[in-house]
Amino acid sequence: MTLAVNQPCVLVVGNGFPAATWRELLEALKRNPGKFNYASLGNGTNSHLSMELIANRSGTPIVQVPYPGSGQAVAAIVAGDVQMGCMPAISVMPLAKAGRLKAIGVASRVRTSLLPGMPTLAEQGLAGFEANSWIGVVAPAATPAPILARLNSEIVAILRQPDVAEALRAQLMEPVGNTPEQFTAYMKEELGRWGPLIRQNRITLD
Repeated sequence: MTLAVNQPCVLVVGNGFPAATWRELLEALKRNPGKFNYASLGNGTNSHLSMELIANRSGTPIVQVPYPGSGQAVAAIVAGDVQMGCMPAISVMPLAKAGRLKAIGVASRVRTSLLPGMPTLAEQGLAGFEANSWIGVVAPAATPAPILARLNSEIVAILRQPDVAEALRAQLMEPVGNTPEQFTAYMKEELGRWGPLIRQNRITLD
């Protein structure tokens, strides 16, 4: 029915990692193929797929280390148990602002107002790279069109309420609220983005 929120993900590295930009990170990966590890939240998650896409685009292997939750994954990056990760902004930006992590760039197509001044990975040289987390609202296929239209209208109206939008942005989530047609097109775009990567790397769920 509608894309409810987008949650930008941020590529971060530990303070001990010798890079602060995408180009520096790419150089480190190419000098040491297969040496570095990244934290993920398990097979098939955005944190996994985004880093596998980075590995593919850089032409270097990076070893996945899965964790049961973002808290454990981010703690591992801070501690230096793994070197990097592409995680939801809410889980890493407080630590990056406190100087405990280095934020390389946001994995959105364009810069986000949620992270003013944060460059995208795409503009740093990773052309076309996008790996947002998002939440959408769907309904059973047989749902009558008038009901779908009413639900869409009500959900979009709620997302546009100032207090709701403010609460979502405080969690570093951008309220969207679009049409069913726009949401359908976006889901097809996502399938086209991740399907080939999943098949190429033979990725399966845990």
